Amino acid sequence: MTQPLHTPTLSGTDHVRVDGVSRSFPDRRVLTDVTFTVSSGEVAALIGENGSGKSTLLRLVAGLDTPDAGSVSTPGAVGLFHQEPPFSLDLTIDGVLTDATDPVRDLTRQVEAAGQAMAEGAVGATTRLHAAIDAAERHHAWELDHRVDRVVDGLGLDHLPRDRRARELSGGQVSRLSLAWLLLRCPDTLLLDEPTNHLDDAATATLVDLLRGWSGPVLLASHDRAFLDEVGTTLLDLDPAPRPFTAVRHDTDTPGSGFGVTKFTGSYTAYLRRRREERERWVHRFREEQGELSRLRARVRDDHTVGRADRPPRTEARAAKKFYADRNAKVVARRVNDATTALERLERDQVRKPPARLRFIGLGDVGAGTAGAGVPTGAGPTAGPVMTATGLAVSGRLAPTTLSLGSRSRLLVTGANGSGKSTLLSVLAGDLVPDEGSLTRPARLRVALLSQEPLPREPSITARTAYSRAVGAERAERTPLATFGLIAGRDADRPVGALSVGQRRRLDLAVLLADPPDVLLLDEPTNHLSLLLVTELEQTLPDYPGAVVVASHDRWLREGWTGERLHLEGHA
Repeated sequence: MTQPLHTPTLSGTDHVRVDGVSRSFPDRRVLTDVTFTVSSGEVAALIGENGSGKSTLLRLVAGLDTPDAGSVSTPGAVGLFHQEPPFSLDLTIDGVLTDATDPVRDLTRQVEAAGQAMAEGAVGATTRLHAAIDAAERHHAWELDHRVDRVVDGLGLDHLPRDRRARELSGGQVSRLSLAWLLLRCPDTLLLDEPTNHLDDAATATLVDLLRGWSGPVLLASHDRAFLDEVGTTLLDLDPAPRPFTAVRHDTDTPGSGFGVTKFTGSYTAYLRRRREERERWVHRFREEQGELSRLRARVRDDHTVGRADRPPRTEARAAKKFYADRNAKVVARRVNDATTALERLERDQVRKPPARLRFIGLGDVGAGTAGAGVPTGAGPTAGPVMTATGLAVSGRLAPTTLSLGSRSRLLVTGANGSGKSTLLSVLAGDLVPDEGSLTRPARLRVALLSQEPLPREPSITARTAYSRAVGAERAERTPLATFGLIAGRDADRPVGALSVGQRRRLDLAVLLADPPDVLLLDEPTNHLSLLLVTELEQTLPDYPGAVVVASHDRWLREGWTGERLHLEGHA
C-alpha cells in the first residue's frame, strides 16, 4: 500500500539534525560522535573512503537503522535512494509511476476537501485549507503531470513501454526508475546514496536541476566529482581529520574510524586543495613530535651523569669527593626531572598519528617486487592489433560496432544509457555472443572485465579467503591482497557480506589485477569507489602494461582522457 506523505509545515529553521551519533557493528566501529545539521534548501555531500560510514549514516537519518548513541531528527517525510528499489518488481512502469505520485495527488484531494469544508462553514476548515495548500505547493502537486514527464524523459526512461514490468528491466533501468519514484514522491528530506551511478550526462543534468530547486534539506553520498562541484553547498568528510589534535591511540589507521566529521563550505575542488594542505601540516607536526619524543626518551635514559664519569676530581680529599658527588647527583636529578616532565607532557598532548592513506598503488605497479605478477602473460606486445571487432551487434542492445585494439591501446567508450557500452564490453570479454559481426583475437590473448556491480561471492568467508579462492592459493601467497592497497588491513579479515559495495568492488579489482590480463576492460570503473581512489585510478590508467578499454559516463575522467575514443550512438 502506498504510504501517505507527512505534511507538517516547514520553515527555514527546519533542519536535518545529527547530534553525537555513534554506530558500531560486531566486527568494527563505523561512526563516532558525528554531529552536523543540514538546513532546508542546503545540499550536503558526505565524502570519505569506502567503508567510512556514508551509507550507514544515510540509513540512520532515514530511520532504517538506530544509532548506538546520539540522536537524529528530520523535518517532514524522508525519502532514501539506495541500492534496493522502493517498489515491487512485479509492478509495471506505469504502476511504479502511479505508486510514486498517489501521495502527492492525495494532497490535491485534501485541498479540495478542506475547501469544501470551509464552504460549508466547518469549524477549523480555514486552518486545514491553508495547511493543505502549503503541503501541496511544497510537493509540487499542481505541476505533477509536467513533473512526471520531465523526470521520466530526463532520466532516460521515456522510450520504455509503460506496460513493461520492472523485473524485465536492466539493473541500470531499475535504478533510474527507483530514482524517478523518489523524486516524484517529493519527500521533505531527500537522501541519496550514489544517485549518478547509472545516469548519463542528460540524466545527471536533470537531477542537478531538480536538486537546485529542492525546498527541503538534501543529504547525499556520491563519487561523482563534477556532480559534487555542481550541487554540493556543503561537504561533510567522514575520514579521520586532523582536528582535534589530540592523542588517540586506538584504531585510527583505517577508514571508518574517524571521530566526528569535518565540515567544509565550498566546492569539492577547493576542499581537496585544503585537505591536502591540512594533511601535510598534520604529517609534518606528527613527525616533528615523534622526533622530539625519541630525543626526550634518549635524554631520560642517558642523562644520569654530569661531566666525565671516568675523570676523578683534582684532589683525592674525602670532602672534595663528596662535594663533586653531591653536585653531580643534584644536576642529574634536575635534568632527568626536566626531561621526564617534558616527555610526559608531550606524550599526553601529542597529535594522533595521521591515518594511513588507503590508496591505489597504480596499475603499472601491480605486483611490483613479486614474481609473476604485474605483467600480462598472454599474447604479449605486438606491432599490430591484438583484438579486432567488425560489425559487432546484439539485437536491441548494441548497434553494429567496429574497433581495433593494439597491445597498449587506451580506448574510452562513451554514449548515453542504453547505447550498448556494457554490452560491448561483455562481448569483448567473451561473456556474451554477438548476433552479428566478428571478433578476431589470438588464442592466448587474456581478457578480463571489471563489471559495474560486485561479483557474487560467498558472504560468510573473509575478503582474504575470497581473494585466495579466486586467484588460487599459490598466487595469493606470491601476490597477497595487501599488494594492491585496495582493501584496508582490518577489512581483509571481515566477511564479504559485511563489506560495502565499494569495498566488494575493490576486491573484484584486486582479483583481476593479481593476474593482469592483456586486455583490461573496465565498466564504469569510478562507480562505488571513493573519491580519492577514483582520482588515483584515473591517474594510473595510462601505466597499465597492456590494453585498456574503459566505458564511463564520468565527466572528469572523460575530460582528462588522452587516448582513443569510441562514441556509441545507440541501437535502432
